[in-house]
Amino acid sequence: IGSNINGVNLSDESLFAVFEAAADLGTAIFIHPWDIMGKESKITLIGSRLAKTGGEFIYLGEIDECKNCKFKRLCHGNLEVGRRYKIISVRSANHPCMVHDGGVKVVEVVLADLTIMIESKKALEGVVLNHQPINCDNFDCEYYSFCNPEGIKEGEKYKIKEVLNEKINCPYGKSLKKVVVEIIEEKN
Repeated sequence: IGSNINGVNLSDESLFAVFEAAADLGTAIFIHPWDIMGKESKITLIGSRLAKTGGEFIYLGEIDECKNCKFKRLCHGNLEVGRRYKIISVRSANHPCMVHDGGVKVVEVVLADLTIMIESKKALEGVVLNHQPINCDNFDCEYYSFCNPEGIKEGEKYKIKEVLNEKINCPYGKSLKKVVVEIIEEKN
């Protein structure tokens, strides 16, 4: 199917039953990125207790218990290891799972916006840059996770959505700004 059906995003509740039926059958639905409306969304499964709209997670990959599961392709088939995803909708049906106590739910996800640190001189809203982590080995620094963020790869393109007005006191004296970015997905 396409990324929308007659202008209806795949996150529309009128389509939930189709995705839930596919999950019940252990069938994957191939979504061809065609006429994309906004960020490209993906359908996957997540533990029912974690399935909350607005929640975020980093996909860590498949584990041994998933090898023979009938939902394996739906859970793992379209997510990229190391990426941070944001849940934008949750289906109501619950499905059995050997890993998640309480089962799993069908969710729709998009790549999450990330808050990262960049050089101050590059911090302009709307600018597209290639990601360069801040070269720092101070693991105890309160900013380390922003200078070396999870969910984005070195050299990957992103767009600055917002420059945060926060005073950054880098222990090494670097002039840095905290920004919110959207990863620019490569279209195949």
